[in-house]
Amino acid sequence: MAYLIGVDLGTSGTKTVIFDEAGTPLASKTVEYPLYQPQNGWAEQDPLDWWNASVEGMKSVIAQSGAKKEDIKGIGISGQMHGLVMLDKDGKVLRRSIIWCDQRTAKECEEITSKVGAKKLIDITANPALTGFTASKILWVRNNEPETYAKCAHILLPKDYVRYMLTGEFATEVSDASGMQLLDVPRRQWSDELLGKLGIDKALLAKVYESPEVTGKVTAKAADLCGLKEGTPVVGGAGDNAAAAVGTGTVVDGRAFTTIGTSGVVFAHTSKLSIDPAGRVHTFCCAVPGAWHVMGVTQAAGLSLKWFRDNFCNAEIQTAAGMGKDPYFLMDKEADRIPIGCDKLLYMPYLMGERTPHLDPDCRGVFFGLSAMHTKAHLLRAVMEGVTYSQRDSMEVLRGMGVKTDTMLACGGGGSSPLWRQMLADVYGCPVTTVASKEGPALGVAILAGVGTGVWSSVPQACDAVIKTNPPQNPIAENSREYEKFYKLYTQIYPALKASYKALASL
Repeated sequence: MAYLIGVDLGTSGTKTVIFDEAGTPLASKTVEYPLYQPQNGWAEQDPLDWWNASVEGMKSVIAQSGAKKEDIKGIGISGQMHGLVMLDKDGKVLRRSIIWCDQRTAKECEEITSKVGAKKLIDITANPALTGFTASKILWVRNNEPETYAKCAHILLPKDYVRYMLTGEFATEVSDASGMQLLDVPRRQWSDELLGKLGIDKALLAKVYESPEVTGKVTAKAADLCGLKEGTPVVGGAGDNAAAAVGTGTVVDGRAFTTIGTSGVVFAHTSKLSIDPAGRVHTFCCAVPGAWHVMGVTQAAGLSLKWFRDNFCNAEIQTAAGMGKDPYFLMDKEADRIPIGCDKLLYMPYLMGERTPHLDPDCRGVFFGLSAMHTKAHLLRAVMEGVTYSQRDSMEVLRGMGVKTDTMLACGGGGSSPLWRQMLADVYGCPVTTVASKEGPALGVAILAGVGTGVWSSVPQACDAVIKTNPPQNPIAENSREYEKFYKLYTQIYPALKASYKALASL
């Protein structure tokens, strides 16, 4: 029996899963770690937390599954995108990673746009300068922590730091590199023109591979720590959403998925380069060699519900523990008792600023219409509906670009909720289904590891062999009509508050 390991480095924790060649998960381990927010709008994590979580995860799943280390054919790594990892000449971490949802770099985005030009930037990177992307974080460190920048010898993305610790290789791949805003996305290589205009030394950046390519092999030291065999191949892997695409079979034209994880994503595969001139959605290289994806991203999707759980649902957490249930299961039951529209209460999920469609780092969360009649359950459902409306915003942009979808899959933690899936179906007005496997990005990068090590001949062929879907949840016409009224109002709230958000940020 041959095995494949998928490591999914998320924001709240790292999930490691071991699969057999049929894509069946045999064992899983999730290790959580903290998020640091030293100032409003900042977000950082310690790269060593990611590595330690990966080590613990791999050691655990190998032991749980009983797999012999000699039978593990390959490892794939998925990860939260855009985070800045800076290492010195000895490979030591110089500072905590500034991660994807950090919003401190508005001035640096202006600097990038000024130096490169807005149109040229979209021509090269397929995206405007955004606070979440890595390039602006690099400039922020250069502008604000010059001593740290002077010591920097290597710049990596979060999952690529784990790769380095596993293999000793400085490598990345096209899907994750697309989110650094330093890659020539049409040509799938670092942009010398862009690096020159920004004054960033190309030698700081890792070698770029396609996602299924082998990027290195596990060292003796890492093998001993993780319970692996020295020399086990590690493939390029993918950014979290590109990995989820593989894990859901979204690897050919016409397929799309919605993720409600920490962030929210609407993702569509395309074999032809398609770029939004306004930059409201992102075009990146995908994990299928020679193809791309178009992706709308909302910053605080599942994060909104986690924030609500952690601050207001202690009773549900305690009750769920006693029942052996997930707190979100009880929260779903409470939200399901509240009518559509939450008795005229709406939620704007802008806890960490917003990307699609507003590109506004200063906007913040809002409960709109709050009255004395509203209960905790009303606020809970309003959070779920507000996140669903934010996903609809992304869908509207993709539809406007002519990106057509025949199949919509739901994944991420929110995708496991039947209530949330029905909301998506009703608000999108299309069937929403799930894949039989719940492993998403971890399965996706395990599939990439299988392709890179010869288990399958191509990514689409592997997905056809492995991915199975469940029956869809269809939209309910009456619900869709009711949601449409509230969605229309939802779209009017941000424009009304935009100037006030700027004023608040300047205080």
